[in-house]
Amino acid sequence: MADKNSVTIENIESAFAGEAMAHIKYRYFAKIAREAGAEEVAKIFEETAEQEVMHAFGHLDLLYPKAKMTPAKALEIAIEGETYEYTEMYPKFRHLAVQEGNQAAVAEFDGQIAESKEHAAAFKRTLEMAAKRFAALTKVEERHANQYRAVLAATQKA
Repeated sequence: MADKNSVTIENIESAFAGEAMAHIKYRYFAKIAREAGAEEVAKIFEETAEQEVMHAFGHLDLLYPKAKMTPAKALEIAIEGETYEYTEMYPKFRHLAVQEGNQAAVAEFDGQIAESKEHAAAFKRTLEMAAKRFAALTKVEERHANQYRAVLAATQKA
């Protein structure tokens, strides 16, 4: 949606990534703290994680302005992202992990490749179903519009 050649957009994307990563990291730290019996520590991590996600949403508002977004556009962006993950990103990461002999990472990346394929397929199915529903809705709306036109024409003749 945004100009990919803009340094500001690159910075917003980096800021979004950092805030999103902090959100997940703090959720993970809260889980560790809770398992260790440190409930107050877990709570502070969770509270901060919520603030981080709100920061990330602010960045997303700049990257994907609501006025320019539709559910279909969001699905298209999601399909593109998931497809990139299973065709380029994770295979590259997997290759490097194989070279380094890190079998745990290889297994993790294999799982992520499979899940990214599933996610892309689910988003594609949803987009296709939404397109069919929209087409059907458009036909119903067109029929109603024609009925209204006919009634309007009849009242104008009277």
